[in-house]
Amino acid sequence: MKENFKKVFLDTSPIIYLLDGDVNFGQKTSKILSMMSQNNVEFVSSVITCAEYLVYPYKMNNDPLIEAFWEMVRDNNIVLYTITHYDAIEAAKIRAKYKYFKLMDSLQLAVACLQGCDLFLTNDSQLTQFMEIKCATIADWQFD
Repeated sequence: MKENFKKVFLDTSPIIYLLDGDVNFGQKTSKILSMMSQNNVEFVSSVITCAEYLVYPYKMNNDPLIEAFWEMVRDNNIVLYTITHYDAIEAAKIRAKYKYFKLMDSLQLAVACLQGCDLFLTNDSQLTQFMEIKCATIADWQFD
């Protein structure tokens, strides 16, 4: 992609691919995030990403994977936003407009919008219908 993004919201799937070494998307995600870091992109996400990602490591009592998550957040200066009533209102508006979007996805998109992100990085192709900010999937990402 040729755009120069300044503030990128990381959905849960890219983080899963990166930390779990996904065979299909792990290296590609690493390359995308590395390229963005070199361009001084600000990464943000929300506490929903924490709740979604950390389920499996806690279920498996995998302390190294839990620590890897927090290390990745620290090392990449990822700002994790809490969910406010403003986010909830925006998510309701998103769900009213995009009737098949799930609540958690709508909350993530709401945070991205309200925090001024110019890219929402995901791997959920349904979310590319969202018109308020650019949504890109790892699968469809093209390197220039």
